[in-house]
Amino acid sequence: MLEEVRQQPTALERTLRSELKKAEKLRAYFAKNRPKLIMLAARGTSDNAAQFGRYLLEITTGIPVSLSAPSIATLYKAKLDYSGALCVALSQSGESTDTNVVLEAASAGGAMMTIGITNEAESSMAKIAGDVFLVRAGKEKSVAATKTYTGQLLCFYLLAYALGADLKLDDFRKIPEFAAKALTLEAEIAQRAQRYRFMEHAVVVGRGLNYSNAFEFALKMMETCYVVAERFSSADFQHGPIAMVEQSFPMFLFAPTGVTWKGVSEMLAKLNTLQAEILLIRDQSNKEAAKLKNHQIALPMAIDELYTPIPYIIPAQLFAGSLAAVKGLNPDQPRTIQKVTQTL
Repeated sequence: MLEEVRQQPTALERTLRSELKKAEKLRAYFAKNRPKLIMLAARGTSDNAAQFGRYLLEITTGIPVSLSAPSIATLYKAKLDYSGALCVALSQSGESTDTNVVLEAASAGGAMMTIGITNEAESSMAKIAGDVFLVRAGKEKSVAATKTYTGQLLCFYLLAYALGADLKLDDFRKIPEFAAKALTLEAEIAQRAQRYRFMEHAVVVGRGLNYSNAFEFALKMMETCYVVAERFSSADFQHGPIAMVEQSFPMFLFAPTGVTWKGVSEMLAKLNTLQAEILLIRDQSNKEAAKLKNHQIALPMAIDELYTPIPYIIPAQLFAGSLAAVKGLNPDQPRTIQKVTQTL
């Protein structure tokens, strides 16, 4: 797992270089054929990536995005009208049965186009989808997905660009560099993980573009460290779940600058009053967070909030992998789960 985390700058660079032509081609198509709705279908880590895709696409393109409930097609056999819709399915293996069924149902229901985002060029998804963004991460051996998750996030930036978003390609090219700089914190993060050796439960908070990272960080701690990790937006957390927080309760927060910081900082003030055990993930642009006395993982560069999700998840991946090692667990082979999960 940790070795694959370290491979991410190269994997991201390779994906960007290889898939940019696809994005340019689709940009020309969508300029004349704009979808009225985007439907995203995924499970597991890929579903967390889809959460990010929803925020990014709605923010940058103005097109409404919905997350599919695959059971609508696989169990209830409902026939949906996909006229004017773009359906995008995500799966690192391309063999997630239910997401592929959604792709097929979308085609049958009149979708204007179907797109797959997968790491496997010869997968079932790649054959079913009308077009494909390939995550060129190389073989991912660890059951815990890391480099395929960030590759999927990068593909969403390319898809947003293809859909006409006012994004600059030069900004995309900074993402692999950001990932490389995030990796320089590995030794510090491994040391911090020692403090959490006996942690059994935790809450991860992220909002907006980093909401998906809250889900993904919590998932990594659940599947590799067997920690019961809940995930919330800072807004939802204050609507009730904050009642469970007491002294030394472990809280992990993504804290970029931008529109989400005000709400996160207000929640932080409450958590500090409750004497929670807090660890912030931020970058150098958040000067206010830097003044706080909470434990922090500070990325060594300033990042526009729009581009924080990929570099921000890397410290979380390193933390989960390091904590598993501290607990004497093997993050590559978590108990009772396997790399490819097929459900209907």
